[in-house]
Amino acid sequence: MFTVQFFERNDGSIPAEDFIRSLDNKMTARIYGILGILEEKGNFLREPYSKHLEDGIFELRIQSGNDISRILYFFYVNKQIIVTNGFIKKTQKTPRIYIETAKRYRNEFLEKQEVIK
Repeated sequence: MFTVQFFERNDGSIPAEDFIRSLDNKMTARIYGILGILEEKGNFLREPYSKHLEDGIFELRIQSGNDISRILYFFYVNKQIIVTNGFIKKTQKTPRIYIETAKRYRNEFLEKQEVIK
């Protein structure tokens, strides 16, 4: 079993959680349901639920009715999954800005882990 945790910025904000809270109840419930599947399956979870984007960044793919959301994440040691950010899908391809944001958050997370050691 894997553990899903939300990335927390240095200022205390939690971008993915803030994004999820901004959504309607149906989409929020769907996201938490699929996060549960991700905890269970981890790196064995594949499309249509999960897709590798690039450089160790993955997206969780969630649809509720006509609404489509994406949650970005990466894997860390000891079966940890770090959820970084999310967005409402409006284009065919994942916009670069969200991937770059996920990478930046991953770097922040890894820097914090180095300080803790």
